[in-house]
Amino acid sequence: MSEANPETEESNRGFWNEWGIIALFASVKLLLHFITNVVGGYGYFRDELYYVACSEHLAAGYVDQPPLSIFILAFNRLVLGDSLFALRLLPAIAGAATVFLAGAIARELGGKKFAQGLACIAVLAAPIFWGVGTFFSMNAFDAVFWPLAAYVLIRLLKTQDTRYWLALGLVLGLGLLNKIGVLWLSFGIATGLVFTSERHWLKTRWPWISAGIAFVLFLPYIIWNVANDFAHLEFIQRAISKYESQTPLTFLAGQFVNKTENGRFRLLGFTYIGTLFVLVVNVHSKPEYLSPAYPVLFAAGSVWLESFLVGKSRQWLKPAYAGLLTVGGATLIPAGLPILPVETYIRYAEVIGLAPGTAEGKQLGALPQFYADMFGWEDKAKAVAEVYHKLSQEDQKKCALFGDNYGRSAAMDFFRKKYGLPGAIGRHNNYWVWGPRGYSGELVIIVGGDLEDKQEVFENVEVVGVVHSEYAMPYENDLRIYVCRNLKVPLDQMWGRLKHYD
Repeated sequence: MSEANPETEESNRGFWNEWGIIALFASVKLLLHFITNVVGGYGYFRDELYYVACSEHLAAGYVDQPPLSIFILAFNRLVLGDSLFALRLLPAIAGAATVFLAGAIARELGGKKFAQGLACIAVLAAPIFWGVGTFFSMNAFDAVFWPLAAYVLIRLLKTQDTRYWLALGLVLGLGLLNKIGVLWLSFGIATGLVFTSERHWLKTRWPWISAGIAFVLFLPYIIWNVANDFAHLEFIQRAISKYESQTPLTFLAGQFVNKTENGRFRLLGFTYIGTLFVLVVNVHSKPEYLSPAYPVLFAAGSVWLESFLVGKSRQWLKPAYAGLLTVGGATLIPAGLPILPVETYIRYAEVIGLAPGTAEGKQLGALPQFYADMFGWEDKAKAVAEVYHKLSQEDQKKCALFGDNYGRSAAMDFFRKKYGLPGAIGRHNNYWVWGPRGYSGELVIIVGGDLEDKQEVFENVEVVGVVHSEYAMPYENDLRIYVCRNLKVPLDQMWGRLKHYD
């Protein structure tokens, strides 16, 4: 440990000490999320509605994710309800925590106020971190677990205190229980241990105890997968096909790498390289898969830049660089935070040359998929309700509501109380796991899909409406609503053939 000096002690007094500055930047992010969630936010995000549906079926695992974030969501809903602000409160807090951790990591790496502030500004300037804090998902917490693990690792390297191994195991285990991408981080840490002088730890019991803690915490999800035919592995295999447009080149092009010259923390560099290697080998990795590592990279780069800008002749570059980063970052905030009215956003994107994008290779409209997926869900539920309530009471009792993907099913589920609907069923991911819920297939209202597909399996199919949602993804717009009668094969017998994981 380095000895304290009077200059450092003086700088840590009062509100404008190092922690106060870091907290201030974190508060800026939290406040902007809060403002957006109150006055903007567009609407509920597709996956957000799906996670709400999952939170009504608590389990040790899900087809497309481990259970931690879903249990957090269930508790959040129990306490705060289902308003847009309520569902997005914790992601906003997690986003602020990501900023705070970037500054804290810079501090632990030896950075002073400039480096700490710059690390925070770098996170604030990155649209990806506005995006993951915009709606509820495991990604918001993933962006906390990665830098938190790095912070613990740095404390371990600085102090050689074995208790940090226990903390690291806890963070990695909970991180895995939130999103299995933490496996990549774990591989990176292992790589760093092997290829640096820190390999001496491998001769002790502490790394293995840490790994054991992480494994025990992750074990419920492993057991769930064994009991469910390794559903998550099947999901990953099938999901890869959605990202065929992503190649190692597009992945690498999406990265921005900073480094630290401090040999004491060389393990961090190898951790990044090891994680990067895994994702490149995966071939179809999306660039954002590595985004949780960015706060650590930003912190390391900020510390390096601060050390580079020593001397009176370079001091003017500090405010100039920080100001440039702030202005550039502020300009890009609407790309990740839905704070502008939608028509204003479209004009904004045209002015700065920000073309709509999707990692799934789908047709796009005026909005990128990230924003387009916040439109049209209540429209679908309302349109289905209009059809459902025209049925006789006898037909309503036996009528199933079916969505061709989890977004459509989840929309009907989420708005069912508002529009007096029964719970929905579906074939996509966890909706397939939850089964047909006793419905026979005698009468089914289906949102979306092709007429010919319905006619193959039902004796009678009628198109009764079309749902238009102006800003939704094209494949979610102008969807037909079908009333289908008399499934040719009983639904419980046909269910196994309907499974769709991706």
